[in-house]
Amino acid sequence: MNGCVVRQACILALAAFGFGGFSARGDDVVDLVRPQIGTGSGPVGYGRTMPVVTPPFGMTGWVAQTRQSGHPGLSYYAQDRTISGFVGTHQAALWMGDYGDVVIMPQIGALRTSVSERALPFRHGDEVSRPDYYRVMLGSGAGAIRAEMTAAAHSALFRFTFPAGVAGKILVEASRPGVAGHTQVNVAQREITGYNPRRSDADLGPLKLSGFRGYFVVQFSRPMQMAPYPTSSREAGAIAGFGHDGADNVVEVRVGTSFIGVEQARDNVRREIPDWDFEALRRRLHDVWHGMLGRIAVEGLTDAQRHIFYTALYHSLLYPRSLSEYGRYYSAFDDRVHEGESYTAFATWDVFRAEFSLLTLIAPERIDGMIQALLQDYQQGGWMPKWPNPSYTNIMIGTHADSLVAEAMNKDFRGFDRALAWEAVHKDATVPPEGDATNDWRDRKTRTPYEARGGLSYSLRLGYIPSDRTSESASSTLDDAYDDWCVAQVARAVGKQEDYVHFLERSRTYRKIFNPATHFMQARRLDGSWASPDDGWTEGGKWVYTFDTLHDVEGLTRLMGGRAALAERLDAYFGRNYNWHSNEPSHHVPYLYDFVGQPWKTQQKVREIMDDEYADQVSGLDGDDDCGQMSAWYVFSALGLYPVNPASGTYMIGSPLVSRARIRMRSGRDFTIMADHQGTKNIYIQSASLDPVPLSAPMVHYRDLVGGRALHFVMGSRPSHWASSWGGPDAESPTR
Repeated sequence: MNGCVVRQACILALAAFGFGGFSARGDDVVDLVRPQIGTGSGPVGYGRTMPVVTPPFGMTGWVAQTRQSGHPGLSYYAQDRTISGFVGTHQAALWMGDYGDVVIMPQIGALRTSVSERALPFRHGDEVSRPDYYRVMLGSGAGAIRAEMTAAAHSALFRFTFPAGVAGKILVEASRPGVAGHTQVNVAQREITGYNPRRSDADLGPLKLSGFRGYFVVQFSRPMQMAPYPTSSREAGAIAGFGHDGADNVVEVRVGTSFIGVEQARDNVRREIPDWDFEALRRRLHDVWHGMLGRIAVEGLTDAQRHIFYTALYHSLLYPRSLSEYGRYYSAFDDRVHEGESYTAFATWDVFRAEFSLLTLIAPERIDGMIQALLQDYQQGGWMPKWPNPSYTNIMIGTHADSLVAEAMNKDFRGFDRALAWEAVHKDATVPPEGDATNDWRDRKTRTPYEARGGLSYSLRLGYIPSDRTSESASSTLDDAYDDWCVAQVARAVGKQEDYVHFLERSRTYRKIFNPATHFMQARRLDGSWASPDDGWTEGGKWVYTFDTLHDVEGLTRLMGGRAALAERLDAYFGRNYNWHSNEPSHHVPYLYDFVGQPWKTQQKVREIMDDEYADQVSGLDGDDDCGQMSAWYVFSALGLYPVNPASGTYMIGSPLVSRARIRMRSGRDFTIMADHQGTKNIYIQSASLDPVPLSAPMVHYRDLVGGRALHFVMGSRPSHWASSWGGPDAESPTR
């Protein structure tokens, strides 16, 4: 048994038992998850999530297909009223597109293969949607088909109940018209196998990957009486037909998926679903989710808040997706199969802010493998990726894998190659991407080399990225400065003191785009002149990005003219409704009041955001969840903490929504949070202590959490001066 298999066995065991997982009030925490939150549009927004059935970090998620996915476009949208199949999806977000997917669809009557023709109506009232199980009635009246599914990491088990006395069919769609997928039928073995070579966003990165395939094996519990290929769509799939047998008109379907090959897909389903016991598989999946969700127990939330909290935790535990298949994985960076462990769907521009930090607390057994996966991508493709899907996609800016590596090192995770980590982040910070001087790196520009830090060739010389040479230059200048700070942390961790000092100083070059006349960050041209205040931004503007110095709030405070001046600018930002919580660059801004001696305003703002931007309904997320970042913000904020500078290991304090919480840490100890008198009106901290020393600064450190300490708040209805005398980063820096 190789090391990867041993690691996977340990991961499964820890997930199943949840470090001795627990739940508040004796609840089954799986029952509290509402996967439909974020799947539709409405008064709050559209979170662009899907109600997938899969284990935490599962390679393949299974979801009802109410529409064909695209980029943009997800397989499930709550406002739709028909279902055209059940898709084994690898899609990470609305804007990314799917790859290597397979679709299963039951039907009766005449054969219908196109998406529009085979779609059947459904009602949300007939849906049961959980992390471990999904059920729906397709069609209506006497012709309705009952569809149920549960899953494992690489496979799924369906149970279709056809109308009594009616012959049923099951369509297996390997790929879409125009895509040369493949299917093969073995009637004697009751099996359909095949592959789908489609990568919907293949044009967004430099690699062609001629060997890429999403393989599948579909096995049936009953003999297949017919399995014709539709003549017009042989490349797209196959049909299995079944007769009726009195009152027993149930057909179960096992589906295994793989990126290695059909035989590996067959092995995956053999390992994960060795029999036809639907309820046993569902119990196993339930127990895994119960163990993981139970790593945080909370009290004091309303029923709606508990649904939001545990659904957010569910969303945060879906990504990144595992690519490991029992000791091997396919790499979309060199188009080969390797021994070991791998992950994909790192939305680094999004998840570096809070989601990855949350995983270091509640899924620590995964962190070493995740970082090593990024380093393997570096070895096989030349760079750590921004957002692999499953290969390079050039989505978003910066090289925020640097942040993930730095955070893991600062939190003393050691199960990855630290020398290789330094090599990878050093390349990010010092080597411009191919064609940097001639490419403007516009968002989603096709047929380009890997972007890495677009514009680095200029910033190495100027200290900033010029807007008349590189797209999104001002945002990139700020993001690169933060990443330089992260590179400095890695340098220090591996004993390279001179490099530490160099990159720490370089992390302050963001000051080059601070306009002292306006007190805003502003893009500059190659000749040094100021560009338009509206130029150079990524999904934001000057109001959001002026506060984007996560690693050096002290420096920003000085640029602004002191704490009072920064507080005044924050007041204007919120007072004029510039806060844009539906997008990630704003997520840390409410917590900046902690740095300027007005922590009660942080407390007020985070409570307002939790109330306004999250809800227990399909439109309950105001903005793309982006692989769990929007959800992680809620989990942290409900606990009363947030990692403004995530790689530092420091958590700023907000306003706990819980009255009690326990987090089971990797040390085996519980970090506990108590908020006496917490309530709808009692949102302000009157005093705080940490085991039981009074806390004068509005922050705690990762070492406090791992040490199993107790954080105790006393809450009240009026702002207090608790922590207002904290001297900020100069006195006790969370960013140094």
